Parts: sequence; structure tokens; C-alpha cells
Amino acid sequence: MGTEERERVAAFYDDFGRRWAQGTSPLYEDWALGIARDPEVLARLAALPQPKRQPNLVFASARWQGAALSPYHEVRPWLLEHWDRIVATGAARTVQTNEANRCATWLPPLSRIDGPLALLEVGAAAGLCLFPDRYSVEYDTPAGPRRVDPATGPSDVVLTCRVDDEASVPARHPDVVWRRGIDLDPIDASDPDAVDWLATLVWPGPDHDARVARLRAAAAIVAADPPTIERGDLRERVTAAAASAPADATVVVFHSAVLLYLDADGRREFADLMAGLGERVGRRVVWLSNETLGTLPEIDAAVPPGTATDHRFVQTWDARPIALAGQHGAVYETAPFRG
Repeated sequence: MGTEERERVAAFYDDFGRRWAQGTSPLYEDWALGIARDPEVLARLAALPQPKRQPNLVFASARWQGAALSPYHEVRPWLLEHWDRIVATGAARTVQTNEANRCATWLPPLSRIDGPLALLEVGAAAGLCLFPDRYSVEYDTPAGPRRVDPATGPSDVVLTCRVDDEASVPARHPDVVWRRGIDLDPIDASDPDAVDWLATLVWPGPDHDARVARLRAAAAIVAADPPTIERGDLRERVTAAAASAPADATVVVFHSAVLLYLDADGRREFADLMAGLGERVGRRVVWLSNETLGTLPEIDAAVPPGTATDHRFVQTWDARPIALAGQHGAVYETAPFRG
């Protein structure tokens, strides 16, 4: 593998460490920046198929095989010794960050949609984000804490989120009457091995420790009432899935950190599909998206220059930016898009 490819991998790991892991997972920041300066490991990564090089998958695969949560210079010899096992794990598994806490950032827009909702998540994994109506949320607002519970009462799963505007706190949970998912590799929330892998995908660090317990509690809710999650490509499945929703419900197609796994042409194809989906299925469709800056040029152009997007998705409603949403649901900020 040539020098240019190794440099591309190095830049990717450097960006991951500095832009995403910094300030939230010190260990992953150290691992990523260490690899970015390590020619031998970079050469090994460059030899892998591109989807299998990403830090989330490589780091989780290493931990799955027993890597110690130690500084990079200490764990590096172990990584080299067990490289084949790490690669085999990565080849057999995928990155599916099924973070239930993201529902805290979905509730503000969902609560503003009248009537019954039919939720269709593309990239649903185990479907933990298909149940925003089943979780309690504690919002930290400029005016103090606000808690929102489901209509049935307090949930065993309590999400947390800091908002920059008290008006973002939903007055109610949505009325969800139908839920379905699409995923290339659906996860069974009742499968202990699958849930253990999802837990391993959670980054180490104090900001993330609570996520593992929350993930397992959310998986128990999903396992007790499993939604239909179709296996397949979102571009091929979304129209038929939306058409199967109840005719009197608003179809909400939503996703988090999914389109980055498509190339530019694939993202364009999906955006064009969504633009005409309501007309094709003969009902109201709302498209909600949590994706990183750089996903679609027309969305990037609508984000005010200088907006800090580190650790944040740009949340859009029908391709119009409305908020910044923390990558794991911990923050929700509307200030850049008010007015």
C-alpha cells in the first residue's frame, strides 16, 4: 500500500482523535493520535478495506479480543501481536452506535409533529432509537432542570441532555403508533452477544460510563416489544417501508450518523429519494436527520460560518438545519439557527 494511502489513514485517525475523541474519551484520543504517527500500524490499516479501517471498529475489535484500556505506547505491542484476531473481529462485525440517548435530541422535533406518528429509522441497528416515547428525559436548561416522562409514567431508562433554550424541551412525548427499521445488519436486542458488542462499541471514559447501563436497559425495553427491522439497503427499502405505514399517521424517516457510510453519489441519491417520498407513498412524510457537517453540500451551506460542530451533528428537518445535536445525545443547541 502506497504512501498516499497511509497518509490518508493517518489524517483520518488524527481527525478522529482531535475532533471527536478529544475532551470526551481521553483513551481513544491517545490511541488515535498514536496510530496517526505510527507507520507500521498505518500500513496495516491501509491494507484493510476502507469500511474496516475506521477507529470505532478497530478499537472495539481490539477491546473485544482483550486489549487493555492502557495508553497507546503500552497497548501497541499487544495490538501488533493480536492483529489477525482484531482484523477477523472487524471483518465479522460492524459499527452500530445504537445510542438511546439520541432520543433526547429527537424528542424536540418529534413533539412538534401533530397526530399519530409512524417512525421509520434507517440504520436502526437494534432499534433502540425507535422508542423515544418509552424513555424519560432529564433536560438541563438555562432556567434549571426539567424532566419529561412518557404518558405511562417514569421509565426505567432515563436520558440526559443539556439544551441552550428552554423552549426546546418537549411538552409531551409523541404518539407513536407504528415503528419500523432498516439496516444492512439488524441486531436482535434479545441476543446477549449482540448487546455485548454494542456495549463494547461505547467509548471508554467518564463521559461514556453511564451509556453502557443505559444501553442495556433500553435493549430490555426493545426486546420486550421488538419492532420489525428489515435487512437491506436504505435506498432500496425506504419507499416500500414508508408505504406500509398506517395511512392516518405522519411518516417520520430519521437517522443518525448513517449517510457518512455512503459515498457522495449515494448520499445524493438518498436525499433525492426523501425529497419525493411523500408524493410517492401518498401521505405526509417528515425527514429528520442527525449527520455530520460535510454530508450534503446544501445543508452545509445553510449552517452559519464559524459554527462549532465538533462532537455534534447538524440536525435537519426536511433538509433544513434546525439544531446541533450531540453525537451521543448529551447536548441540543438551537442558537445558530434561531431568528
